[in-house]
Amino acid sequence: MLSLFYRFAVVMFISCLTYTCTPATREDDRAPLGDSLPLMSAESSTVFAADVKDGSRYQRLLLHLVHNNPSEKWPVYGAVPLEGALLPYNRIVAYYGTLYTPETGILGIPEKEMMAKLREEAGRWQQADTTIPVRPAIHFVAVTAQQEPGPSGKYRLRMPTEELDKAVTLAYLHKTLLFLDVQVGLSTLQDELPPLEKYLRLPEAHLGIDPEYPTKHLQIPSSRIGTFDAADINYAINFLAGIVKKYNLPPKVLVVHRFTQTMLTNYQNIKKVPEVQVVINMDDSGSPAKKMDMYEGFIAGEPVQYTGFKLFYQADPKAGKRMMKPEEVLALYPSPVYIQYQ
Repeated sequence: MLSLFYRFAVVMFISCLTYTCTPATREDDRAPLGDSLPLMSAESSTVFAADVKDGSRYQRLLLHLVHNNPSEKWPVYGAVPLEGALLPYNRIVAYYGTLYTPETGILGIPEKEMMAKLREEAGRWQQADTTIPVRPAIHFVAVTAQQEPGPSGKYRLRMPTEELDKAVTLAYLHKTLLFLDVQVGLSTLQDELPPLEKYLRLPEAHLGIDPEYPTKHLQIPSSRIGTFDAADINYAINFLAGIVKKYNLPPKVLVVHRFTQTMLTNYQNIKKVPEVQVVINMDDSGSPAKKMDMYEGFIAGEPVQYTGFKLFYQADPKAGKRMMKPEEVLALYPSPVYIQYQ
């Protein structure tokens, strides 16, 4: 049985992705959570929605992520996640980019080749840690920062509807999770997130936001590393939580990219709500030693909820002669639950 995500995706395309669609609200119209995306090992065949009812499993997995060695900072404990929560019951392995060029990331190579590589990578991560099921994902940049002001004057480009539709279709056809990433430029999250609601209302769709590009001091994107404050992150959390409540969805995952101290300020004020699971993602290329140092300082050193780690197929080997192996990344403290490839 296909999940609500895939059935609803078809409905959205038939209706030209208009806002007039209303989600099914009858309980018997919803497929059991987790049926749509096959997990990567026989051990992982349990529907993850059932796992969230088991507080002891939640605690065990949090301890697993810190190698059964809890500290003052990790793990970040909270209430047992709501039904259908992805974390910490799954590890997400995502391919990042846009669909029209490989220059923005691995997502831009031909579809058949890209999906084969993604499945292969997911299998490698599953082999490296058989305790946590692996879920493949497409992380599509829906709003890209630009070095020219463009018609809006905001130094950002919203991907055309047809490109967003392609990303949804790709996730539908290959039964992956979908992340939509936002680089605001001179715009704001308040302006850029609402137009994405019609996509984020899909149960398997999630959000990424990139503090590298918010040019709050009116510089051209990439001329200076940008920043988000906890207040910005909390806006995104509230926005996603509102969608979860409005459409009766399982919790959303919010990925926040980070690789400098100033990219994220007042981290301790980032709110925790049951509808949203926050991942701070170490997002920089370099040698293994450099990447591990940055992870320890900016990600593990300032705990929010969950952690992520980015790997670069070209930039990492160029800078450090090789790309880190899954076993090396999983040995980090805490072990990341979100892995991204570019």
